[in-house]
Amino acid sequence: MAGKPEALADPVDIAVGARIRLLRKVRGMSQQALAEAAGVTFQQIQKYERGANRVSASMLSRIAKTLDAPVSEMFGEANPNSGAIDEVAALLGEPGALELLRAYSNLPKGPPRSALVDFVRTLGDKPVR
Repeated sequence: MAGKPEALADPVDIAVGARIRLLRKVRGMSQQALAEAAGVTFQQIQKYERGANRVSASMLSRIAKTLDAPVSEMFGEANPNSGAIDEVAALLGEPGALELLRAYSNLPKGPPRSALVDFVRTLGDKPVR
C-alpha cells in the first residue's frame, strides 16, 4: 500500500484521511502535534490525511482518541449523507479553507457576505479561450 499513487488509493482511505484532516483542523491541532500524540512522524500523518497510506485500526483508535472523536466518525457510515460530509471534509481540508470560513462567519449577514462570495467566485473563474 505504501508508495502507491493517490489516484489508486482506496476511496475509503481517502475519506478517512479527509475526516482526520478536518477534525484535526477544527481542533486547531497541527500535524506535528497529532503525530506526537499518536506516536508517528508528521509525514505519516500527511500520508494518512491524503489517503496515500491506510490507517491501521489501532492507529485510527489513537488518532480518534487524540481528536476527541469516536472512531465511527472517521467512517461516517452511521450517517446516510456521508457522501456530502466527505465532500465538505475534502473542501475544508484545502489550505486556508477553514480560516476563510471562520472569517466569513464573522462578517455581518447580508451584503458583506454576498460581496465576499461573489468576489471569491470571480477569482476562481477561468477565462474563456
